[in-house]
Amino acid sequence: MHSLIIFASGAGTNAAAIIDHFKRNQKAHVSLIVSNNADAGVLGIAKKEEIPFLILSRKTFNETLLIEQLSDCNPSLIVLAGFLWKIPDALTHAFPGKIINIHPALLPGYGGKGMYGDKVHNAVVAAKEQESGITIHYVNEKYDDGNIILQARCTVEGNDTAHDLAKRIHKLEHFYYPRAIEFLLEENINGKHSPQMNS
Repeated sequence: MHSLIIFASGAGTNAAAIIDHFKRNQKAHVSLIVSNNADAGVLGIAKKEEIPFLILSRKTFNETLLIEQLSDCNPSLIVLAGFLWKIPDALTHAFPGKIINIHPALLPGYGGKGMYGDKVHNAVVAAKEQESGITIHYVNEKYDDGNIILQARCTVEGNDTAHDLAKRIHKLEHFYYPRAIEFLLEENINGKHSPQMNS
């Protein structure tokens, strides 16, 4: 069975969707949850599901130690699910082609440093875009720059608020992220592009 490591900073709704998906089909299991936020809701999910977790602190952060701890889990993929630190270059070098992220917009638009969550949705609504969506991509040394694995789209209605759009985006995330992970595990297509998917 494949081993997954999830990095998350917030409530953990994507983490929960991934955990539930693989509890049903048993093709992978989440062996570790990593967070930089000691109060993150995802840690409650980890405790409920009896998944080991690791809390990172900038004061005590040690790249070498973290790589050792992650390597002990022998991950097939490291999955970023709302993780707000930039992944250190040392990690992308230690796990080449094994770290993926989900972004709540259609990259390359509305990406880059500081663009996450409602900041993205506010920008999309303010620009009066007609569509938005999600991008699942590999992680490299730059923000939101790695090869795109999958994009799924949704409409932006004229009267949408950032909150309205966020709800639509979350539905896409919870449906597509677990399935994209399963696809990568089954097809072992690290570094390649898959067709864009629309919703």
